[in-house]
Amino acid sequence: MIQLPSNKSLILFDGVCNLCNTSVLYVIKHDKHSKFMFAPLQSNIGQQIIAKYNLDTSKTDSILLYSPNKGLKVKSTAALHIAKHLSFPNNLLSIFLIVPAFISNLVYDFIAKNRYKWYGKKESCMIPTPELKAKFLE
Repeated sequence: MIQLPSNKSLILFDGVCNLCNTSVLYVIKHDKHSKFMFAPLQSNIGQQIIAKYNLDTSKTDSILLYSPNKGLKVKSTAALHIAKHLSFPNNLLSIFLIVPAFISNLVYDFIAKNRYKWYGKKESCMIPTPELKAKFLE
């Protein structure tokens, strides 16, 4: 079962994607209130959440935001809700939550579809440094 403190949210990311790994490190750096924990989509907890919400990973395969209280957010909605909790000026991006998801997801899907071509791919998931290990569930 998914064990997560109620005051935390879990960011699930593509552990072999260079853009996703860079984004996770960026979030860690700007998460001044330690709101987020992390796990690769490929991990056991990632697979549990995918199964719980019956997600089609061929359509949603990059960043997910899970909270025990608020459920699951996907694609651009997840990214913008993450930005909302980061330090200034990153939190200003949350203004784009007013844009309907079907529109913002067009941009998100275009980037997600091309992320391996543009940013590359790792052979295996990122292994966090000892200092960052406490922020990762697996």
